[in-house]
Amino acid sequence: MLSFLALATAGAAATVAVVLSRIRPVPLPGFCAVLAVCFLASAALVYCCGWFAVLVGGPFPVVCADESTTGARFETLTQTFWPLRTACVYSDGSTVEHLSAAYHVLVLVSAGTAAVLGGAAALLRLRARRPCRDPG
Repeated sequence: MLSFLALATAGAAATVAVVLSRIRPVPLPGFCAVLAVCFLASAALVYCCGWFAVLVGGPFPVVCADESTTGARFETLTQTFWPLRTACVYSDGSTVEHLSAAYHVLVLVSAGTAAVLGGAAALLRLRARRPCRDPG
């Protein structure tokens, strides 16, 4: 449900960003705020997809092999939700990852970009509200 909501929010924010970009002059604080919402929704969407992948045991329901390529026996399946990780752990300590680290990186980059754009939107909004002082 959250992934569908994030997808709809990201789509709506992207549409509003396109509409705002056609207005001259471009309202920069509003444009930055809409882009921040778009990136934040994208981060939520990527995290939801990764969370679902962890929940089902990988990007596809992958079953861990009974033995690793070195002949070690399967011990346990490690799953964490932050950072997103699914790995088969074998008796010799080796692991086979079934979820790419790209999910975690995409979430962090999208959320960081949203934070920077949100801060820029707030600063631009404050700057636009401040009355101009006449130096003379």
